[in-house]
Amino acid sequence: MTNVKKLINGFTLVELLITVAIVAILTSIALPAYTDFITRTNRTEAQRELLRLANLQEQFYVDTRKYTNDMKKLGLDKDPFISENGYYSIDAELDNGSFVLTAKALGTQKTNDSSCPSLSVSETGKKLPASGCWEQ
Repeated sequence: MTNVKKLINGFTLVELLITVAIVAILTSIALPAYTDFITRTNRTEAQRELLRLANLQEQFYVDTRKYTNDMKKLGLDKDPFISENGYYSIDAELDNGSFVLTAKALGTQKTNDSSCPSLSVSETGKKLPASGCWEQ
C-alpha cells in the first residue's frame, strides 16, 4: 500500500482577509463618488421642473395677465408641487408682478446635497444660487 496525499484546494485565511481588505478599500473610494453622482443627477430633476414650471407661469401670464403662486392653477396636482421622484418640493412666490420658483430638497436629497439645498428661477430666467448648483 502506498501513501497517497490528497490535494485539497481552497483559500487560506490570510488570502481571504487580503481580499476583504481590498474590497473594503475600493468601496470606501467608490461609494462617496457614486453618492455625489446620484445627488447631482437628482438635482437635474429640480432644474428641469423649475424651467418647465417657469414656462407654465408664462403661459398663465399670457392668459390672465398675472402670475400665480397656486401650482394647481398651472395644471399641477399639488401645491406645493412635488417632483416626479419626490426629491424636491417646488413652490412660487409673487412679488410686485414677478415670480420666483423655488425647489427645496427633500429627504435623502436634502441630506446628501447640503451645498445646494434649494434652487430658484425667476421670471427673467435668473437662476440662483449661481455658484455651481446649476448644470451648464
